[in-house]
Amino acid sequence: QVQLMESGGGSVQAGGSLRLSCIASTSRENTYCMAWFRQGPGQTREAVAIINRDGSTTYADSVKGRFTISKDNAKKTLYLQMNSLKPEDAAMYYCAADVYGYCHAGTAFTYWGQGTQVTVSS
Repeated sequence: QVQLMESGGGSVQAGGSLRLSCIASTSRENTYCMAWFRQGPGQTREAVAIINRDGSTTYADSVKGRFTISKDNAKKTLYLQMNSLKPEDAAMYYCAADVYGYCHAGTAFTYWGQGTQVTVSS
């Protein structure tokens, strides 16, 4: 069983930045693919950014150039640096992980965190 715990959410004005963190409870997180998802009110959950076990990354078109996903294997922590935030980025952000080392937006991720709320005011 893998437990994921997000932190770093909060309120920020448009144009501001936040960094989300997700700590994993497993020692094997470096073999997993991991991702950040988000879900706004009345919206479907969408994959924001994915990082595979080799460090390769993919991003949703809406966040390319503004968000960066990274991980620190020594700290068992996944990050999402969010810059130039827009009101449409406001959502609950979730960390996810899967035992397969290579994932995509359609992957059925096995493990999920509880989420951290991001609010962006215009």
